[in-house]
Amino acid sequence: MTVHLLGTTSSPRCANCALKTTADDHEAEFGMAAANFLRNDFYVDDGLKSIGTVQEAVKLIKSTKVMCDKEGFNLHKFVSNCKEVLKEIPGSDRAHGIRDIDLDLDSLPLECTLRVQWCIKTDCFQFHIILRDKPCTRRGILSTISSIFDPLGFVSSSSYKSCADRT
Repeated sequence: MTVHLLGTTSSPRCANCALKTTADDHEAEFGMAAANFLRNDFYVDDGLKSIGTVQEAVKLIKSTKVMCDKEGFNLHKFVSNCKEVLKEIPGSDRAHGIRDIDLDLDSLPLECTLRVQWCIKTDCFQFHIILRDKPCTRRGILSTISSIFDPLGFVSSSSYKSCADRT
């Protein structure tokens, strides 16, 4: 099979399998860091990774992009909270919100990853919660809490500190 329709029930599994196979097939050529990024740091088609230095981040982006290109995937929509990293990424490979901004003058916008808003400038996650008119019963409260998409458990974590607490 050379084409898979997105939106079907099996799409996330197929995307995950394709990324893991790409990592397995090209680890020797492009290194363990790029392969492990594809294997361990993707949720469907969003890769999330924290890197210690600008040089490491740029190297990881370039090697992973070339690795995916070999298998016919165009890895793009890159975002970083570090403007030096963004300057190394061609504008066409950056996320839509930061493609056309002047990195020397403009501030970095909000970006949405896994339906969680990320303030790139402050490197903080934000949640936009719309409270529906639910009855004040156990069922209504549980329904409201369950409507918050929190795959990493930030909202439910008791040790979570807001961005306001950091300053």
